[in-house]
Amino acid sequence: MRALIILLLFVSPFGLFAQKDRKPNVIYIYADDLGYGELGCYGQTKINTPNLDKLAKEGIRFTQHYTGAPVCAPARTMLMTGKHSGHSYIRGNYELGGFEDHKEGGQMPLPEGVFTIADLMKKAGYATGAIGKWGLGMSTTTGDPNKHGFDYFYGYLDQKQAHNFYPTHLWENGKWDTLRNSYIKVHEPLPKNETNPLAFEKFKGKDYSLTKMAEKTLLYIRQHKDEPFFLYLPYTGPHLSLQAPDEAIKEYVGQFEEQPYRGEKGYASTLYPRSTYAAMITYMDKQVGRIMALLQELNIDENTLVMFSSDNGATFDAGGADTNFFNSVGGLRGRKQDLYEGGIREPFIARWPERIKAGQTSDLVSVQYDLMETLAELTGVKAPKNDGISFLPTLLGNTPLQKQHSFLYFEFPEKGGQIAVRIGNWKGVKSNMKKDKEAKWEVYDLKNDEKETNDISKQYPELVKQFDSIAKREHQPSHIREWEFLDPKF
Repeated sequence: MRALIILLLFVSPFGLFAQKDRKPNVIYIYADDLGYGELGCYGQTKINTPNLDKLAKEGIRFTQHYTGAPVCAPARTMLMTGKHSGHSYIRGNYELGGFEDHKEGGQMPLPEGVFTIADLMKKAGYATGAIGKWGLGMSTTTGDPNKHGFDYFYGYLDQKQAHNFYPTHLWENGKWDTLRNSYIKVHEPLPKNETNPLAFEKFKGKDYSLTKMAEKTLLYIRQHKDEPFFLYLPYTGPHLSLQAPDEAIKEYVGQFEEQPYRGEKGYASTLYPRSTYAAMITYMDKQVGRIMALLQELNIDENTLVMFSSDNGATFDAGGADTNFFNSVGGLRGRKQDLYEGGIREPFIARWPERIKAGQTSDLVSVQYDLMETLAELTGVKAPKNDGISFLPTLLGNTPLQKQHSFLYFEFPEKGGQIAVRIGNWKGVKSNMKKDKEAKWEVYDLKNDEKETNDISKQYPELVKQFDSIAKREHQPSHIREWEFLDPKF
């Protein structure tokens, strides 16, 4: 009985953090379009990520972790609300306005009253901040981050503005923060065969947005070091455009064979596309290093849970990016906008000294909308009904207490309409459903065919029936006509 009581105290949030001064700080870093294979600790060999590799070495690294959706806005919505894509209010990148400053309109806003992980952390007595790319509504809409649990916000509200790393402004609690940059039309190509370096200078500025975000992050941590804080950091690297500070690019110039990119496939032109792409990831890694160093300086390192992931798979090859060259998805099939593994399987690292045993690797099948339940268990605050399962037992090494997902469900209305289901090691995928009403399930055994090369649907008709049943049960009609492709009523 005594051993059982000790165990319960260890895994219970009330036992762990009964005293106010023992509440852990929580930092969740969310990269943008970073592929499963773009960190050294996940097999990357050409791009340097020493700080994130160290984070993994000192904590736990997940190998079967998923985003809720393969593009920006819906992935962020599901992370925030704990709901999968059959239940989520936002299921695609529904754009409002345009790219120009005077047309800035953001995306489909989160509705009023939606409960987020920031609301949960506020309820638990935390200061709450978000610094990076929001993408869930402008400050003049119901999607304002300050209306969804965040005391503080700094960064991009409109993800179209985030196509440019040298914007004229960022937003701070709904107010325009002017930067020392002139307006750049990032999707305007240069003339064919342009080689004059001065022509490429037009895509540079003085204030790099990720630098500004990092500065605000360090300031926020200093200001809140004496109270528990929750900090959501949706940093924008390595999302296109290909733009990085010159000193970061110089670290890679000469290492790769490369030709100038002149904007033929959209986004900013650059003399060194491969070097710039690698530099963007390494520069973001350096900002993570600055955060970790500050936590140690302030003596709050051991009481801070730091997590890192990415919103979706590596970008399809637009904007000068060459994800094949970098093996950005670690050999997996698909990219951003796909429900194959390369589009939805994400790096996930967690570090918490003396709570998370160092040097671990976990193959727990988990998903980003699990974060709501994880934080609920961590803080002892009950979350509203959601689709997640807490992975806190795995973080703390209490694997016998870890609940498992009976399935993962994905639906994505873009790129022709797609759905996917994972049951154990079995995965089903349907594609092009808007045009092909009779689209067939592809079935893969991820244990033996991680790259999804061998469709075995004809051998497992019973799995097809299970996938159909789950899709029918988990899909709730959405509020947008373009998102209704499973069972349209029009």
